[in-house]
Amino acid sequence: MSYTPIVPLGGYAGWAFLNRTMDSQKAAFAASADLQNRESYFRDKIGSITTAEELVNDRRLLSVALGAFGLDDDISNRYFIRKVLEEGTLDTGSLANKLSDKRYLALSKAFGFGDYSTPRTVLSDFPDEILQKYEEHQFEIAVGNSDETMRMALTVQRELPELAGKPTSENTKWYSIIGSKTLSVAFQTALGLPSSMGSMDIDQQVSIYRQKAETVFGSADPAQFTEPDTLNKLVKLYLLRSEMASVSSQSGQSIALQLLQGRGSSGAISLLL
Repeated sequence: MSYTPIVPLGGYAGWAFLNRTMDSQKAAFAASADLQNRESYFRDKIGSITTAEELVNDRRLLSVALGAFGLDDDISNRYFIRKVLEEGTLDTGSLANKLSDKRYLALSKAFGFGDYSTPRTVLSDFPDEILQKYEEHQFEIAVGNSDETMRMALTVQRELPELAGKPTSENTKWYSIIGSKTLSVAFQTALGLPSSMGSMDIDQQVSIYRQKAETVFGSADPAQFTEPDTLNKLVKLYLLRSEMASVSSQSGQSIALQLLQGRGSSGAISLLL
């Protein structure tokens, strides 16, 4: 039996409730029988896995490995995942380094099949490292089944501080934000930018993001999101704007429904005239 996170409200009020109950809800989720069975199998078996081929041939192990990096949907792409793992991360020309989605790079680096003569799977603390990530991602997915905006807010809260704290240039960080489906949507929504921005030249997108961030947060440097207050402001803006868009959409649908159903076709036509 699995635990379903409780999200009784949408928007920022629901986010406040989720944060107040986060520790107890995560504990209940981690204690669910379904999750415990998957984690127990991973702990028992992963230390004996020394090649990428062995990992991808064990679907139960692979599901946890991919789930720890938010790559659950790739469970059937065994050849692709094996190639990502076997080529490693040390060669700049490896598949993991070429892919714009850096979750694959993180996966390959974590397991180390292509980087070391002995993979990291044999390390005593390796199961704990992967399972902690797995629980975080699976909890987010479970929350998303009730409210997708909450899931995205959780992902932003987890991913953005790490990205923002990296010793890279401001523009490199913005490239990473734009390249992340979740982070780009969160920033577009919070900053009031159109989703059509994705079709623009990448450098033009960076320029717009920098200008809007400067206006809203007082700085164009993504490093500011390592600060809890600034991160919370971003998440709050994202949730509030998402809620406003949802209410606006529902209101429009309600009016259309009244025109088509409540008043009849002749009444609808007279109103439109």
